[in-house]
Amino acid sequence: MKEDFYEVLGISKNATTAEIKKAYRKKAIEYHPDKNPGDTTAEEKFKKAAEAYEVLSDPDKKARYDQFGHQAFEGGGGFGGGGMNMDDIFSQFGDIFGGGGFGGFGGGGRQRRVKGSNLRIRVKLSLEEIANGVEKKIKVKRKIQAQGTTYKTCGTCNGSGQVTRITNTILGRMQTATTCSTCGGAGKSIDHKPAGADSQGLKVEEETVSIKIPAGVEDGMQLKVTGKGNEAPGDGVAGDLLVAIEELEHQYLQREGDNLHYDLYISFSEAALGTSREIDTVSGKVRIKIEEGVQSGKILRLRGKGIPSVNGYGKGDLLVHINVWTPKTLNKEQKDFFERMSKDDHFMPNPGSKDKSFFEKVKDMFS
Repeated sequence: MKEDFYEVLGISKNATTAEIKKAYRKKAIEYHPDKNPGDTTAEEKFKKAAEAYEVLSDPDKKARYDQFGHQAFEGGGGFGGGGMNMDDIFSQFGDIFGGGGFGGFGGGGRQRRVKGSNLRIRVKLSLEEIANGVEKKIKVKRKIQAQGTTYKTCGTCNGSGQVTRITNTILGRMQTATTCSTCGGAGKSIDHKPAGADSQGLKVEEETVSIKIPAGVEDGMQLKVTGKGNEAPGDGVAGDLLVAIEELEHQYLQREGDNLHYDLYISFSEAALGTSREIDTVSGKVRIKIEEGVQSGKILRLRGKGIPSVNGYGKGDLLVHINVWTPKTLNKEQKDFFERMSKDDHFMPNPGSKDKSFFEKVKDMFS
């Protein structure tokens, strides 16, 4: 089971952005590989701290994590699918320590690898696909290194990707490192590029990407497929493919969190005599029994027939709302029948203690 991100950084859920950044910096310095050479435990803690910071420092990701936990990033190759590697950490978060250096360690001479840009796509899912989970194969146009492209060491930074400057201050000599403006931090520049490649030696190709989408996702949720964005020049790492979920409207079912709602209309005679009806669910059709004398507005709860929780906390319910349909026109024989019944005491409204009011039904629905 993955460790809680807040516990990894040693902060509360109410921590401010500044407190999150400060806590991460403290952990990263403590477990930095240059300070703990050969210590695999320290390296693992270093990765966990970066993973936690990547989520909690982003307001949107933090909100999704607070609501759904680790499973908000699973299924698409995000953190739940394998975590971060050292290249991700040094390329994404080096600047949090001031110009790419890590505290007093200066990055340990480690070359900062450039990361390619992310790509974003939208995937439309039916309610059935959301309820059961699905694997989608999507065609994506992404930049990759063109075959035949060669690179040479950048003459400005000598392949480090950074330019170091030493400044004299009242506190002494201070060393800062900034991204090389010549190569953009790649450490290499184009030596030869084939026809059709851009200035970075990249070309656009269409690729089919398989995306595993877990059950229970919601409209607007975003998954990440690591390494399926645009590639970077030289020895850089590929960006990510960000997958936004769009939930398609169902013909009969309406979603509310993990619960589903279904409006079932029956006739006067069916309400009085009782009946059975076949209705749609996300797992196929089911037949339900309607007792005689059912009242309009009654709610039947089919437990476990809703949407699975994305956090793995079971399934929601299917709430069937009974609506007794009143005909808008009647023939003479029908009118005569109802006129006689209107004078029969048996047909007069006489709610008992078991007949709940509208507000009581709403209360039950959310309990």
